[in-house]
Amino acid sequence: MSGGDEVHVRLVQRASALEPAANLATLREVVRRAAGSTPRPDLVVLPEAFARDFGEAGSALGPYAEPLTGPFAGEVAAQAGSGTAVLAGMFEAADDPERPLNTLVLSGATAGAGVTAYRKIHLYDSFGYTESQTVSPGPVEPAVTDVAGFPVGLMTCYDLRFPELARTLAERGAEALLVPAAWVAGERKVEHWRTLLRARAIENTVWVVGVGQPGPRYSGHSLVVAPTGDVVVEAGPEEEVELDAVLTRAAVADVRRTNPSLANRRM
Repeated sequence: MSGGDEVHVRLVQRASALEPAANLATLREVVRRAAGSTPRPDLVVLPEAFARDFGEAGSALGPYAEPLTGPFAGEVAAQAGSGTAVLAGMFEAADDPERPLNTLVLSGATAGAGVTAYRKIHLYDSFGYTESQTVSPGPVEPAVTDVAGFPVGLMTCYDLRFPELARTLAERGAEALLVPAAWVAGERKVEHWRTLLRARAIENTVWVVGVGQPGPRYSGHSLVVAPTGDVVVEAGPEEEVELDAVLTRAAVADVRRTNPSLANRRM
């Protein structure tokens, strides 16, 4: 394992099923495989809504909501006990029982930190979908934590289209943005995904890690973008892809010396 000045990340492009038990089994499988790798990743990132897929558009999600003490978050924490941090998406019970929160849970990030939760702020009321009918928006509380000493910020899917969130995370010290997604497939959607991930990296001089569910329903193309805007690794649309990348704080520092755009802001 690495730590502090760098973090070894594994991106897992797998589809979530409609049966939560199947997704728990997949979670155990991919983390077990990561734990047996040499070198062992510091962090395994799975897509948005990995505990249970959204189902057909407009499907009720309330029956699949869990508390952070429930089976899925508990399994994330248990698997992170192997020494590899785990980030994955779930539906969290909310004040409105019919509209759960779309939540990322990160466990194993820092010693004694337990579970870090980020509730999706921006809901996907776009391109003919209305996520707000079945999901409650999260509070406007940007989430920054660290993985093995490396500062990271959390975003979910549609959040990517709102540059102010990424900028706030960078202002709060994040040097990598982790973006689990279920980026719905469609015309120009892969181009939007790739362009926005690269833009968030370039304008904030940070690493960006986008991990999506695969085709045909979603866009796939999980990828890692360096602070320079270069794509380091990228999947295609297919299922069961695992990609590894090493993110370094030195790369962030180097780019910020050459391109100090954050320091040069006047707005």
